[in-house]
Amino acid sequence: MEKFRMEKDFLGEREVPEKALWGIHTERARENFKVSSRRVPQRLIRAYGEVKLACARVNQRLGYLEEHRGNAIQAAAAEVTAGQWDEEIVVDAYQGGAGTSTNMNINEVIANRALQIMGKKPGDYCHCDPLEHVNLHQSTNDTYPTALRIAVYRALKELEKEVTQLQGAAQEKEQEFSHVLKISRTELMDAIPMTLGRTFGAWAEALARDRWRIFKCTERIRVINLGGTAIGTGLGAPRKYIFQVGEELRVITGLPLARAENLLEATQNQDILVEVMGMIKTHAMNLMKMSGDLRLLNMGPDAGIGEVRLPALQAGSSIMPNKVNPVIPEMLTQVAIQVFGFDQAITWAAGSGQLELNAFLPLIALNMLESLDLLKAADHLAAKKCLRQIQADEKKCHENACRSQAIAAVLVPLIGYHQAAEVAKLMQEKQVPFEQAANEITGLTLEECQALLAPQAVNALGFVEKK
Repeated sequence: MEKFRMEKDFLGEREVPEKALWGIHTERARENFKVSSRRVPQRLIRAYGEVKLACARVNQRLGYLEEHRGNAIQAAAAEVTAGQWDEEIVVDAYQGGAGTSTNMNINEVIANRALQIMGKKPGDYCHCDPLEHVNLHQSTNDTYPTALRIAVYRALKELEKEVTQLQGAAQEKEQEFSHVLKISRTELMDAIPMTLGRTFGAWAEALARDRWRIFKCTERIRVINLGGTAIGTGLGAPRKYIFQVGEELRVITGLPLARAENLLEATQNQDILVEVMGMIKTHAMNLMKMSGDLRLLNMGPDAGIGEVRLPALQAGSSIMPNKVNPVIPEMLTQVAIQVFGFDQAITWAAGSGQLELNAFLPLIALNMLESLDLLKAADHLAAKKCLRQIQADEKKCHENACRSQAIAAVLVPLIGYHQAAEVAKLMQEKQVPFEQAANEITGLTLEECQALLAPQAVNALGFVEKK
């Protein structure tokens, strides 16, 4: 039979499981927010441990925490940072109070673990109290946003690495397929000849911009409001603590964190998070565009475009033999759509802040961190299981290009639009290849026609007039 201990706060008393490291504040949150069974993101928990460690170090250095208590709090906070007590952070991710329930859950876990380190029992708060000692000179309103920014910063750096790998995979295919002639398509209709390599090169360029955007996001997200306490005025915190705690956190995390010049403004406004999420969403959009292109180019393969062959990863049907689906691009599309939804939620949550605080940071934190983790995993799979294994059907590419009337566009600089249109019309009416139609209309030789379709010719930036 489970045993309990009794804890109390100003609202009354509650039973708490005897062995639990959380306390009454967490227990009330568990009762109040039986919403989703979704947990607070691990990234946020571990960053929060670093915040609490920095606060304890500065408070002890300044003499506000006795050495034995301060050392125990620091040890417990370090364990939280290491992920040792993730399972003790039990509040639902969807919670009211601007993250107070998360802050108190972490405060209580650190306090009770510190008590164990000191040889005391959990709940014996006269020796180490979640509010008086662990939360000393702090508020949810400066610790939660700071922990969130640390978590987002690290996730951005991880995502940047995966985007770099995906960009590299696209560039590899750009070189590999640089000689493969294909027909381009605008509005899904045949356009002018190009090379398959240029298709991959365009994706690589978009991914390069994504990489740059993510890098710039880290410049935005590194600004923290730690030390501002409740609304950014630093009420209840010593001036020396306010100036030292951010620097201590910088040392602990190894990140280029900077204290906001206006702590009050940084506490109430969350436009930076919306801006960062917009950059994240842009990368999701580029993934969606690339995935849609891949699905079209892979379509068929026998009765469709079929110019590229995606890797066969699994059977695609329980009734159609040998059917293989473009499952990675389909997954990427779904991830992108989910990120678009998260972006909308974050925008609404940030805009719903009122006066000196935004009460909806838990939703922002959950959606932003999940977006980053989703995209990180999606990019990794896109590079490993899709782009790097793509093959070109060179014969299909060439056949599609050469039987398309649109290929006659290469003749426009030589013979003009109307005569080139006659070549296209002849190709259609007599079902003859481009070279034959061009020869009949213009007298161009086979070699001259083929030169117009060489990779260096179709990839040239415009044409050079003959002198």
